[in-house]
Amino acid sequence: MAGHPASLSARDVGSFAYLSVKDRSPQILTKAIDTLHRHKSEFFEKHGEKGLEAEKKAISLLSKLRNELQTDKPIVPLVEKFVDTDIWNQYLEYQQSLLNESDGKPRWFLSPWLFVECYMYRRIHEAIIQSPPIDDFDIFKELKDQNFFESQESIIALCTHLQELRKTIEDLDENQLKNEFFKVLQISLWGNKCDLSLSGGEHISQKTNIMNSLEDLKPFILVNDMDRLWSLLSNCKKTREKESVTRVDIVLDNSGFELITDLVLADFLLSSKLATKIHFYGKTIPWFVSDTTLHDFNWIIKQLKHSNNKWVSQCGVDWEDHIKTGRWVYLDHIFWTLPHEFSAMSQVAPDLHAALQKAHLIFFKGDLNYRKLTGDRRWEFTVPFHEALSGFHPAPLCSIRTLKAEVQVGLQPGQGEQLTASEPNWLTAGKYGVFQFDGPL
Repeated sequence: MAGHPASLSARDVGSFAYLSVKDRSPQILTKAIDTLHRHKSEFFEKHGEKGLEAEKKAISLLSKLRNELQTDKPIVPLVEKFVDTDIWNQYLEYQQSLLNESDGKPRWFLSPWLFVECYMYRRIHEAIIQSPPIDDFDIFKELKDQNFFESQESIIALCTHLQELRKTIEDLDENQLKNEFFKVLQISLWGNKCDLSLSGGEHISQKTNIMNSLEDLKPFILVNDMDRLWSLLSNCKKTREKESVTRVDIVLDNSGFELITDLVLADFLLSSKLATKIHFYGKTIPWFVSDTTLHDFNWIIKQLKHSNNKWVSQCGVDWEDHIKTGRWVYLDHIFWTLPHEFSAMSQVAPDLHAALQKAHLIFFKGDLNYRKLTGDRRWEFTVPFHEALSGFHPAPLCSIRTLKAEVQVGLQPGQGEQLTASEPNWLTAGKYGVFQFDGPL
């Protein structure tokens, strides 16, 4: 795009994008192959010989993909007919059109990292859908479930806090309510540390009580627009007519512990009357190892409901009720698993863009959403967030993200350079976070 900095890419040897394509992506593919191996007997029990043949086929397709990646082969079009196949193949042509003749074709270590990383996950899905009767198998489900089970202590602490807060929420004055709002926002932020794609699919969970760490973690929030979020939502609450709706949309990131922190935030928004309706957006296919699908969303609420801890179980019951009554709505859309940056949404997915325009506020959770919001480019640290959004302003929006990629905008002069000098990997370690808001002042 004219006037925009270059995309992050694995062509920059030694960069985080390069190391991700070189090391992390093959590791994720190896784990996916291993998962299929380990489910061999299950496929046989369910489907007989056809299940075994399908497992072999999927493994062979994933091994081929891993080889293409490691030997930097050209990116090839998708072949299996699916709802988004044509859009993907058109996007590949677009990437080709950006290259000089000397570059040849789009390749893993040449093209934008955002594109090749999304493409890898879409090819993983293609390998599965090309292998019936196991074509509905979620290759990442085991890891997502494990993250949930290993975070039980934190989940109990969180659900207990929420249920106790609900009892007194009507009695809180404005300042107390604001402080509780800031708490649940920070819980949702630090919940974003649990990202399985960053760990190459290695186990990662929240084993400590996040509630006790919020004060200690405050210095690691680099951009803190929580006050702007409070003023927007408290103003909506004060000016709302009796039957009118205040809708907050949450574009989800990871399942497991992070999803629960997002559901706690969503529950608080309703019980505090800062919002009256929540729309959640998840992924239509398994994505970036730990991203939330409809199955994950329903599964987690069901798990909570059947917990033997009364507060956890109460959360499950309440949240199921929010869904039944329509106060919570789960939606998905193929756009979230395309490689496009969000500034292309109005052209590529005008229906989704129009839906988001009806929100009073949109939360974008996590790193991949931030990369797509900013186009995953080599922006200067001080470029305003509004500018980096490149015209994507469907409604007031806020990125809630712990930093796990080499893109960050909206910092104070010198802030990024100071961090680079003291902590060379500050952009990628998931140690720092932002609440970055864009909307009318």
